[in-house]
Amino acid sequence: MSILEIVSGVLLIVCGVIIAALVLVQEPKGGLGTVGGGTDMYMDMQSRSTDAKIAKTTVYAGVAFFVLAIAVAAIARIAA
Repeated sequence: MSILEIVSGVLLIVCGVIIAALVLVQEPKGGLGTVGGGTDMYMDMQSRSTDAKIAKTTVYAGVAFFVLAIAVAAIARIAA
């Protein structure tokens, strides 16, 4: 294995962990949690901007993961 394969593999793993953490931090959108009454309106308005930032960061991390996965596959194919 070359150093480039190792570094790209580690970056792919780190990106996957970041995506998993971001998804777990996000607030659920609707579902069964709103059946009992939902949350306070003030708290809902306050957390929207944070939720939007987390969602946007999750999309960026997903795109980075996709690009890294293709790069790792290309590097592995060239190295073989």
